[in-house]
Amino acid sequence: MKNKIGIVVVLALILVFSFFAFKWIKERREFAITDAVFVETDQLSNISFKRVSGKIISLKKDEGEFVKKGEVIAKLDDKDYRLKLNQIDNEIKALLFKKQALQAKKERISKQIPSNIKISELDIKNIPYEEKALLHKINAVQSQIENVNKDLQRYKPLVREQLFPKKRYEDLQTKLKVLVEQKKALQEKLKELQIKKEQLKEKLKITKAKKLQIKELQKQINSITSKLAALKQQRKDIGNLIRYTSLKAPFDGYIAKKFRSVGEVVAYGMPVYAVVPPPKQTNYYVLVLLEETKLKGVKVGSKAYIKIDAYPDVKFEGVVKEINPTTAAKFALVPRDITAGEFTKVVQRIPVKIKITKGDVSILRVGMGGEVKIKRDE
Repeated sequence: MKNKIGIVVVLALILVFSFFAFKWIKERREFAITDAVFVETDQLSNISFKRVSGKIISLKKDEGEFVKKGEVIAKLDDKDYRLKLNQIDNEIKALLFKKQALQAKKERISKQIPSNIKISELDIKNIPYEEKALLHKINAVQSQIENVNKDLQRYKPLVREQLFPKKRYEDLQTKLKVLVEQKKALQEKLKELQIKKEQLKEKLKITKAKKLQIKELQKQINSITSKLAALKQQRKDIGNLIRYTSLKAPFDGYIAKKFRSVGEVVAYGMPVYAVVPPPKQTNYYVLVLLEETKLKGVKVGSKAYIKIDAYPDVKFEGVVKEINPTTAAKFALVPRDITAGEFTKVVQRIPVKIKITKGDVSILRVGMGGEVKIKRDE
């Protein structure tokens, strides 16, 4: 009797074992099952300062805190950049004053030149008329001198014979002296007029030469304008650098990691924070490192059943969105050297990306592990 009971128990155990073995084998024929599973997001962002380096003077957020898009989360000491900005402002002011002075000088000369040229040309044009007038006066005086000389010559013998009044004769002599002096004065005026003519020609030449001065002034103004444009561009760039000393959150999310401490000196590009967006089905997915031996029947669109270790009672479902064309080991930091032909064969893993279609994604956190069953499509 005991033997029969023992046989029945053994048969029952065999049947139970066979049932579970059959179920286990059937499940692995229908599903690709793996526990190399990680919750991931494409929007995990390492935030760093752009184009600026320096000492961190403020870190406003700690790990796990929520941040809003555009919120300042860290600050660099911007003293050096502000000193450079002040220096550029002073240079711009100095150049602006110099440019204004040159423009005023150019305008003054530009206004004076036409009138000065016109006046000089008119004066030069009048010189010949003045010369002719003086020559006529000189000739008239010369005629008078000649007449007085003739009178003196004619009256001289008569004076000796007391036939002509001596007083009148002496008056004629005085008149001759006056006419000679008058002629000399007119000749001096003629010489002065000729000198004035040369001076006016030289003045006209100098006035016309000032047109070249205007061109030179314009060149200086253009040069200053170019320097101002370059300085204003530098000022704009320095202003951008000052703004870049305030590190802002690129999107709404949570601080996943704080890499730095207040007082540290960082170069641009060095990560300060890591930020992840709030959990959503649109930005969270499951990354599966599927063994190459289990890849058969797994295709884009295949249904997947997901279990997360942290929430074993919560069911998630998804679909295969992407199957990587290379193995995970292909891009390892230290790739295997197989050139010598000596290596240990290991099963390679293929990254498979699964889009979550069902389940409360808000409870997930990046990096969580679990198990995935992917329905094989024959």
